[in-house]
Amino acid sequence: MEYKLITEDRYDDVIRHLRDNFFADEPLNKAAGLCQRGFGNRDLEHHSLETLEDNLSFMAVADNNQIAGVILNGILRPGDILTSQKKLELNDDVKFKKIFQLLYTLNLKEDIFQRFNVDKAFDLRILSVDGQYRGQGIAKHLVRHSEDLAKEYGYKIMKADATGIFSQKILKSHGFEVLLEQYYDKYVDEFGQPVLSVESIHIKLQLLYKLLD
Repeated sequence: MEYKLITEDRYDDVIRHLRDNFFADEPLNKAAGLCQRGFGNRDLEHHSLETLEDNLSFMAVADNNQIAGVILNGILRPGDILTSQKKLELNDDVKFKKIFQLLYTLNLKEDIFQRFNVDKAFDLRILSVDGQYRGQGIAKHLVRHSEDLAKEYGYKIMKADATGIFSQKILKSHGFEVLLEQYYDKYVDEFGQPVLSVESIHIKLQLLYKLLD
């Protein structure tokens, strides 16, 4: 398995990988019924491509040149979440809005830039491994390569919105800590019903961080 920075010539391959894996498997996407396996979502793909353009993302490439896994990393700056939340209000995809409103609401509860005295954060946004390659430690290698790059570029903090138990375990094994969390069954609408009925194995969203030397 070879680990490489994702370059523009592989963007289409990355999107295909995400359609076949992450878009359908990610707990919040699944709960909202956002995507069918093999099909895309306009807003998720736009979000992914915008992240790829920050040139901080890695792919795991098998011997047959197939993408076995990806980690999409972006640059997060002060005010970015609030700007994204305002744009979300204009979005007409109700399912997409449910997911990202939850993410943004949790993120806005704590100003990580003020708390940790930084002007940018290395943001781990998507971690995905093809089903046929799971169990080989690919996700851990992708996280480690990302951390090495963050240190090389002088970042002082990494953060991630970890929506499922598997990504939470992987990130915590790399020294990430919990800053904030939201239990899914406590995130309810005006009638007291959960906004997203997430699979029972995944009980909460966690905002994780790691300070870098």
